[in-house]
Amino acid sequence: MRAVLSISLPEKLARELDAFARETGRNKSDIVRESLRLYLWETRFRRLKRELRPLAKKAGLMTEEDVFERIS
Repeated sequence: MRAVLSISLPEKLARELDAFARETGRNKSDIVRESLRLYLWETRFRRLKRELRPLAKKAGLMTEEDVFERIS
């Protein structure tokens, strides 16, 4: 099942979306859908990273390189 969502965009953003859709040969709905998916993923990732930071510090993992060394 699909849900239909109507949104209002500032004129400049609407023009940019139109131009990008023409340049890439994609439709605006696909671009907005992909953008929203990416935004939600990145937001969840940042939240998880923030929540796990204290546990990582306790484990001696101070940098991303420390994490990669530990798991590889």
